[in-house]
Amino acid sequence: MEYGKKVWIFADGDIPPRGDAEPYGHEALSVTNCGDSDADIRVSVLFPDREPDTFTLHVPARRVNCFRLDGPVGDSAYRVPFGQYALLLESSVPVVAVLGRLDHRKDIAYYELDGFAM
Repeated sequence: MEYGKKVWIFADGDIPPRGDAEPYGHEALSVTNCGDSDADIRVSVLFPDREPDTFTLHVPARRVNCFRLDGPVGDSAYRVPFGQYALLLESSVPVVAVLGRLDHRKDIAYYELDGFAM
């Protein structure tokens, strides 16, 4: 049985302020690859006022990887800038992806941001 989708879109990216103490505010992209082949994932970062940036992630077969987006990520050690953005994931094999945010702006909250898969 095949699990997941090859294309995922997360429309509500906005890395929160880090804060002064652990756990630090951040966003994280978790990708699960339940298949028998490794996943190579092209990530496009879309912005409201400029052309997209891209980087690549790798998730081995039958593994899960959590990629924090508040520091260097991917093959090029890309840094997602602060401000509004969206993510477009295009994977070589079906995967399951979720974007989460830990935010200190009011009270500590960790919540999932729903993605669209096709």
